[in-house]
Amino acid sequence: MTTTSENIIETRGLTKRFGQRVAVAGVDVSVPRGCAFGFLGHNGAGKTTLIRLLLGLTQADAGTMQIAGRPIPQERAQVLARVGAIVEEPHFHGHLTGRENLRVIAAARDPQAVSRIDGALQRVGLSDRAGDRVRTYSQGMRQRLGVARCLLAEPELLILDEPMNGLDPGGILEFRKMIAELVGEGRTVFLSSHLLDEVEKTCDAAAVIDRGRVIAQGSIGELVRSEHAELEIGCDRPELALDLLDSHDGVAAAQRIDDGIRVTLSSNDGAASINARLVQGGVAVFRLTPVRESLEQRFLEITSQIGDPQ
Repeated sequence: MTTTSENIIETRGLTKRFGQRVAVAGVDVSVPRGCAFGFLGHNGAGKTTLIRLLLGLTQADAGTMQIAGRPIPQERAQVLARVGAIVEEPHFHGHLTGRENLRVIAAARDPQAVSRIDGALQRVGLSDRAGDRVRTYSQGMRQRLGVARCLLAEPELLILDEPMNGLDPGGILEFRKMIAELVGEGRTVFLSSHLLDEVEKTCDAAAVIDRGRVIAQGSIGELVRSEHAELEIGCDRPELALDLLDSHDGVAAAQRIDDGIRVTLSSNDGAASINARLVQGGVAVFRLTPVRESLEQRFLEITSQIGDPQ
């Protein structure tokens, strides 16, 4: 386990109940500094509840939380001074312009916040529309204005709850690029989502929550790694290939595909010997490709292992 100095968020045994329902159940999460971290789960899995706990918007029944090494809720005020957050959809005054909305927020913050408005608008790509009323903004523009509002605090951590909901493909692409740039500046972006494909493209690491419990976490590469590697082998004599591999120690299973066979390895070092067996047996191999499981496939696989709903 990494140390607190390497992680900007640490939770241990975090639990929250609403009556008889356990919304968050003994959650341990470690979020490294300076990365985009996805918090994945179906709707109702506990994502927003955990975010509200981190922000001190609701009280935990058990467990501990730290942000930047400071305990929550004991030092909430000091912590939130360097945290920007969007919980659910950001709301603004539609009759005011984007810049005017930020001025209202900045007036309630430290004196330097006003001086950061133009930079924040430029940072999220809204400088040209800053003088337009927010009611004319698209969903994607309102989401970016929400991030600009977060940047007024010069945050080291941004917590974004389902930030890509309702965005069209162009808006998602812009948002993904913006997150990468924020991480490139040394900030940490913690975002909850059920859009698995976008998390895979956007985030460096993630945790998966299901029915209030974190069931997996790590880098995206670690999360999508299967227990047994698979290969797709393009070849000219697939039936002969199946016969040749039937007794191969490195093959756990094999089946036909359109232009060859698909092999499940019993160990990760079997590809070279499999290729040699086929070639020596008279099979011409013209493609040998590792099969990479998607985050969506892995998510569905591991969440299906949880028992009946509570």
